[in-house]
Amino acid sequence: MTLPLTLRLLLAGFSLALALPASALEYRTTSRAVLLYDAPSTAATKVAIAGSGLPLEVVVDTQAWVKVRDHSGRLAWVENAALGGPRSVMIKVESSAIRQQPHPDADIVFRAARGVLLEATGDPNAFGWLPVKHADGLTGWLPAHEAWGK
Repeated sequence: MTLPLTLRLLLAGFSLALALPASALEYRTTSRAVLLYDAPSTAATKVAIAGSGLPLEVVVDTQAWVKVRDHSGRLAWVENAALGGPRSVMIKVESSAIRQQPHPDADIVFRAARGVLLEATGDPNAFGWLPVKHADGLTGWLPAHEAWGK
């Protein structure tokens, strides 16, 4: 039995997709306040200023420049040397309860509003809880789906 050409092509494409390695999103944090440009050059147009500790999604990584996406979806270029601060995340929901333990019934240590930056002190656990630290020193667990930049 011979399969139709379109079905064979579809199966071949599916097989190829399975053979390719999956790539996870990479986020890096600004180590200081930095300028964002519309092209990989300091002679390019400046499009924004990113504060220290801002998580940015890496889109393209070259030796000197990195094309990044911010939490709003804006694409820009930043000098590679400006990235590398402690890994941080930004709260993307209206308010997030940071809990003492990685469990929805655990005591609340503090609440963080949309846009608040927290240091990620580890990776999310198997249940989707991310360990975080506030600039004031308070630590706890955040549901990872409520943060951008993980």
